[in-house]
Amino acid sequence: MQSLASPTRLTRFMARMVMTLVPLAAWPALSQAQTAAVRIEPDAIIQLWPGTALGAPNPLPKEEIVFRNTSFDLLDRAVHQVATPNLSLFRPKKPNGAAILMIPGGGYSLVVIDKEGYEGAERFAAEGYMVYVLRYRLPHQGWAAGPDTPLQDAQRAIRLIRSRASQDGIQANQIMVMGFSAGGHVAGSLALKFDQHVAPPLDNVDGLSAKPDLAVLMYPVVTMTEPFRHANSRENLIGQGPRPAAIVAYSLETSARADAPPLFILHASDDPAVPVENALALYEAARRAKTSVTLHLFEKGGHGFGLRGIAGTPLAVWPNLVLSWAQDKGFPRP
Repeated sequence: MQSLASPTRLTRFMARMVMTLVPLAAWPALSQAQTAAVRIEPDAIIQLWPGTALGAPNPLPKEEIVFRNTSFDLLDRAVHQVATPNLSLFRPKKPNGAAILMIPGGGYSLVVIDKEGYEGAERFAAEGYMVYVLRYRLPHQGWAAGPDTPLQDAQRAIRLIRSRASQDGIQANQIMVMGFSAGGHVAGSLALKFDQHVAPPLDNVDGLSAKPDLAVLMYPVVTMTEPFRHANSRENLIGQGPRPAAIVAYSLETSARADAPPLFILHASDDPAVPVENALALYEAARRAKTSVTLHLFEKGGHGFGLRGIAGTPLAVWPNLVLSWAQDKGFPRP
């Protein structure tokens, strides 16, 4: 597996990130392992919305960076109480003209930073992709759009990336979305509900298409139905004891459509958190809807592996599977 960080990027924009995310004094005390761990940071931070995001609660959620335990000597940060949705930009040394909108997971209770965000961004930037990692608002924290809040951010992110195509040196028709776990639900919602009106237009950016050109869903949350729903994701998205109509509306398998972008779904059969039936349900629904869909299942892998701990296992091939599939769909050769 390729190195996840370069020495120059480890220190680049460090001071900016500290000030953007949370005041330095508010950071938790770091353990010795956290201090020694490799820190990956982006080349730039792009604010998603002009001014305060739509439908903001009063007061705004107070953003907090939490350091989680890890057994890989790598940082495992997560954002709680997202107030300022944004894109973390990772520029490739040798751009191929294509882009990825990467959406980390977190059960809709937080947004992972490193494991399913910055580490994957480094990996795919090394293949020539311009990568934008989305920090999205959480649906249960008082935003007016409620369960549509993450989709608002995802639609805006694709449109904003398209609006920057010339500036960032990418092709506006070669933008892939890649989502992990609950981020896979966000990415799947974007792929299947790209034309759903969940926010009023604010500027010229919102006149652009929100449809991704390809969609990669990694061990995604798909269904809100028993017995295969992911309990935390469902509760944070549509509440306890949700109405049947909400269960149907936010289950991705009910929104399959022929004009969706090609889908790539990957899951481990032994996933103890998000049952593999989530992937199977979406695959079958997409196949019936005549959507272009590819499914990869691994016997073992559990949940939330990202790029960690997969060296020397069958899971280590997944980035190359994505790259080969994207190439087959017309994206540049790695």
